[in-house]
Amino acid sequence: MIPTTSSTPTSSSSTTSTSTSGSTTTTTAPGQLFEAPNPWNTDVSTLPKSATSDGIIEALAAAGGWGFGSMRIDFSIEVLQADATTPFRSFTPTADFYTPDCDHVPFPVPPGGAIEGETGYQCVSNGDCHLIVVHRPTKTLYEMWRANIVGSTFTGGCAAVWDLTRSYPATLRGDQCTSADAAGFPMAAMLFSADEVASGAINHAIRFILPNSRMRSGVYVRPATHAGGPTGGANLPPYGVRFRLRSDFPLASLPSEGARVIARAMQRYGMILSDGGNIALTAQSDRFTTHKWTEVGVDSHSLTALQVTDMEVVGMGATIPLTYDCVRNP
Repeated sequence: MIPTTSSTPTSSSSTTSTSTSGSTTTTTAPGQLFEAPNPWNTDVSTLPKSATSDGIIEALAAAGGWGFGSMRIDFSIEVLQADATTPFRSFTPTADFYTPDCDHVPFPVPPGGAIEGETGYQCVSNGDCHLIVVHRPTKTLYEMWRANIVGSTFTGGCAAVWDLTRSYPATLRGDQCTSADAAGFPMAAMLFSADEVASGAINHAIRFILPNSRMRSGVYVRPATHAGGPTGGANLPPYGVRFRLRSDFPLASLPSEGARVIARAMQRYGMILSDGGNIALTAQSDRFTTHKWTEVGVDSHSLTALQVTDMEVVGMGATIPLTYDCVRNP
């Protein structure tokens, strides 16, 4: 998942209390991250199927479909909550920080938190090590790729700061610009959590990824503003494409109500191609959430019944050649 330079139930009104060790508890509404309309919280259930849909779906199925051959779920990414007492820390950019794409600003670092795939803030596994923090007092989302904090030393790769009250333009933070996610998106906007599933509705699109060889090379489509390292042919899905689960999919065939909640979100909001990798779906870890994945009946294989051929492409505009010439928006 490397951002190379060279995502019709009604909204739940319930709230969820989350906390990290050493920090105060914060209260959030499941799924209510961005307050303003944006591509990732747009209902696409009534959009017509794209004229390109059949060709893209057929090409992806022929190329092997989802990574590892079936739709699986990764639960390793943490989304931390910061309050007014959370300290901000400056970081030293690494070679994985790109200018002007990335934001060099202090980050809130909640005590007792963790980065993706780790027990704390140290990136010991040499993985993606995303650091994602929602700063509630300022309604700001902070995301960083390849973060590493060891004692007083804080280094990091590409960082992106998002205003949770803003409707972003079509080019988001800037055309040809990456973020902590290769497509230029806010990752947390499309991660689904056990708290959302427990509430009965996921009110946003879902982030999905594919192997680089199964994505179209050299281009992307809106709402993406960037692409990583796709190497596939011209008929394969491009970065930014939105898949929607067909409306007549037999939801009753899925193994749990939790799985059905996720599938219904795919029917209403779809899934947006955001990065490269082998595990198709990205969920939020339940380490700091109130509800747990076992409680809602969801595990890594809960959606393996969903085939590429159960999807259709919606809302796809013209392809945009990938140049890596980032021009930031104000």
